[in-house]
Amino acid sequence: MKALLLYPRFPQSFWSYDRFIEIAGLKALLPPLGIITVAALLPKEWEIKFCDRNVNLETEADWEWCDLVILSAMLVQKPDFHALIQKAVRLGKKVAVGGPYPTSIPQDALNSGAHYLILDEGELTVPQFLEALNQGQEQGIFRSLEKPDVSQSPMPRFDLLQRDAYLMMALQFSRGCPFNCEFCDIITLYGRKPRTKEPQQTIAELQTLYDLGWRGSLFIVDDNFIGNQRNVKRLLRELIPWMKQHNYPFTFITEASVNLAEDEEMLQLMSEAGFYAVFLGIETPDQDSLQVTQKLQNTRNPLVEACRQINEAGMLIYAGFILGFDGERPGAGERIQAFVERTSIPQPMLGILQALPNTALWTRLQKEQRLLENQGIGGTEVGDQNTLMNFIPTRSIDAIAREYVDGLWTLYEPSNYLRRCFQQCLSIGVSSKRKQTMQFSPGQGLRLVAQLIWHQGLRRPEIRWQFWQQLWTILVKKPQVLNMYLGLCAAGEHFWEYRTLARERITQQLGYDPLQVSVLPKPELMLMK
Repeated sequence: MKALLLYPRFPQSFWSYDRFIEIAGLKALLPPLGIITVAALLPKEWEIKFCDRNVNLETEADWEWCDLVILSAMLVQKPDFHALIQKAVRLGKKVAVGGPYPTSIPQDALNSGAHYLILDEGELTVPQFLEALNQGQEQGIFRSLEKPDVSQSPMPRFDLLQRDAYLMMALQFSRGCPFNCEFCDIITLYGRKPRTKEPQQTIAELQTLYDLGWRGSLFIVDDNFIGNQRNVKRLLRELIPWMKQHNYPFTFITEASVNLAEDEEMLQLMSEAGFYAVFLGIETPDQDSLQVTQKLQNTRNPLVEACRQINEAGMLIYAGFILGFDGERPGAGERIQAFVERTSIPQPMLGILQALPNTALWTRLQKEQRLLENQGIGGTEVGDQNTLMNFIPTRSIDAIAREYVDGLWTLYEPSNYLRRCFQQCLSIGVSSKRKQTMQFSPGQGLRLVAQLIWHQGLRRPEIRWQFWQQLWTILVKKPQVLNMYLGLCAAGEHFWEYRTLARERITQQLGYDPLQVSVLPKPELMLMK
């Protein structure tokens, strides 16, 4: 069997870092870990070609060569995902699909013509698919209610990646999350009992990347790295000596719940192991909204203090914020802005609430007859970037849209953004054991510095003086965070373009610019209020 594995393109979004990737001379932020794990589950005698379309496009010769096309996709990759299925069908190729998007909405893939749906987690459903192929089945849907033991998951095929095209490599230690946030689809897809790999299994993956020549940042893509705290500490205690023995070849970033701040031992172990950043789902500083959405882990301790403790432990904070919760009080966007300023979080991901398929929020809104048939207000679909909600909210659409656009516009005003980057870097505790909190390859680093000097040190008069003054202070007072600071500055080039794009998209959906209050909203939107 000749299998062509394709990973669809991402649209321009908050996390696409388009301008940053361009400045650094790269192609994409992260490799697709799921599909290269699926590749490891396929028979060894198969011939495999892999193409991440965010890095380079497959050729027509690749299409002619293959017998089978395998796709994996998230909801946000929907347009390219469907285009690839349809092209494969036109060319007479069999198509097998999997990943979070087909698992959540299988009918979409079937409507585009996919022959095989390999849903849920591949360790259990890929063998079902292979058995069906052996029996000559021309189509099929393969599911499993059980969750696999990820300690039996195979080593991902890192060798298939064009590794120098990515900013970071990726690996996974656990699946699942113990919490019950109403809007989150992680517990629907992967369950509430976090399942972890064995420490030596993860060390073996690190050793493989090391042997392949990778040096730099690694994203541990767990949806909640500390979901199983006992097993995470087991991993960290084995990771620390491995990192020391190999002269700290990697730095790590991951996602975790805010209760990380309550565990001093965890913070210390993560710092010693080389973790330089963590993404937190803060969502909102409004306690009543956190209660409504069942984000109860964020209500136990003051969020500002939690951020301070994580910074002092040596980690940069990325964070997600959401507008549009039921019962949300006016001014939620302004309160998020104030929180971000207090904590100096450089890159707050501000979004508008969407009801994702099969979540508790989706189910509740469906019962309340508030879902808009998988369509966002203004005709946008679930999974699009910068969309208004796909349900009728409890406060006016134009108020939520105004607070969203104003939040992005103000938070990512260039001087505001650079000031937060500077303040966050100064607030981070540093270890004498590591020269840098974040790593770039020599080629990436030199290119990045040259591009920053041109774009921010020379070309932009509105921030030129601020750039040089802050850079000098970092060099003198805290050189250990220089790479981190330069990376954050470079990312600003992406966000300064992105805020304009986001405003244009929302304006197109509403029919008016939410920051231009003299323009009246669409009549149908007024009726929804």
